[in-house]
Amino acid sequence: MRSSTLSSAATGLSLRDLAELTKSGITGMVVVAAAVGMLLASRAAPGWSLWLHTLLGTALVSSGAGALNQVVERDRDARMRRTANRPIPAGRMHPDLALFVGVTLSVVGLLELVLAVAPLASLLAAATLVGYVFVYTPMKRASSLATVVGAVPGAVPPMIGWAAVTGRLDAGAWALFALLFFWQMPHFLSIAWLYRADYERGGFPMISVQDPDGLRTARQAVLYCAALVPVSLLPTALGLAGPIYFGGALLLGLVFLAASAHFALDRGARVARRLMLVSIFYLPLVLGILVVDRLTGWS
Repeated sequence: MRSSTLSSAATGLSLRDLAELTKSGITGMVVVAAAVGMLLASRAAPGWSLWLHTLLGTALVSSGAGALNQVVERDRDARMRRTANRPIPAGRMHPDLALFVGVTLSVVGLLELVLAVAPLASLLAAATLVGYVFVYTPMKRASSLATVVGAVPGAVPPMIGWAAVTGRLDAGAWALFALLFFWQMPHFLSIAWLYRADYERGGFPMISVQDPDGLRTARQAVLYCAALVPVSLLPTALGLAGPIYFGGALLLGLVFLAASAHFALDRGARVARRLMLVSIFYLPLVLGILVVDRLTGWS
C-alpha cells in the first residue's frame, strides 16, 4: 500500500472503527488492572507523572496488540457473525493501515514504558504483546489449549503496574497475575460455548467446538472458578488487603462458582450467558473492593 494511499485511508478513518480495531473495551480493563497493580505496590499514592506514563504506555501497547490481532485474523473474522463487521473484514479499513496503526501504537507504547517508567515494565509489556499476537493468535487455529495460553498475557497488566512502582516482581504481583488468570478461564469458556457455531465457522478448534454436549467445557469452568476462590484471597494472606476485601472476594467468588455450577447442570444459552455476565461483573467488582480496602488502609 503506497504512502499516498495510506494517507488517504487514514483520513477516512472513523474514531468508532479505530476504537474497535484497538479493542478499546479490553484496553480499558488492561489499564484498570495496571492501575490496581500500581496502587497495591505503593505505600502511598504514586506521583501523577508515573501514573501518566505507565498507564499511557500500557494502553498504547494493548491497543497495538488488539490491532495486530485483527490484522492476522482478518480472514477468519470475515467468516464469523460476531466479528464480520470489524473494520478490516467489513472493508472499512485496509489491512496495511491497520498494520501501521498496530505497529506504531505498540512501538510508541514500549518506548514510553522503557524511557519514562522502568525497563521491567517495558519488558513485561513486550512479553504480553509477543505472547498475544505471535503465540496465542496463531495457536487459536491449531489447538484448544490456546485459551489457556492466551490467559497468560491477559493476566500480566497488574504486574506491569507493580513493576512500574517497585522495579521488581514480588509475591503480590504474582497474586494479582493468578487472580486475572483464573478469572479469564470461565469467562472465555462461557463465550466459547455461546459462540461455538461461530468459532466452528471461523475454523477455530475451541474446546466447545469439540465438545457437543458441553460437559468438558462446563467441568473446566467449574474447576477454574473453584480454584479462583482461594486464589482471590491471596492479597489478604500477603497483607495487601484486609477483612473488607476478604469478605467481598469470598462472596463474589462463591457467586461466580455457583453460576458455573449452574452452567454444568444446564448448558443452555440462557445459563451460559448468565455465567458470562457474572464473569464480566466479577472482575471490576473484586478489583474495586481491593482498591477500596487498600485506600482505607492508607487513611
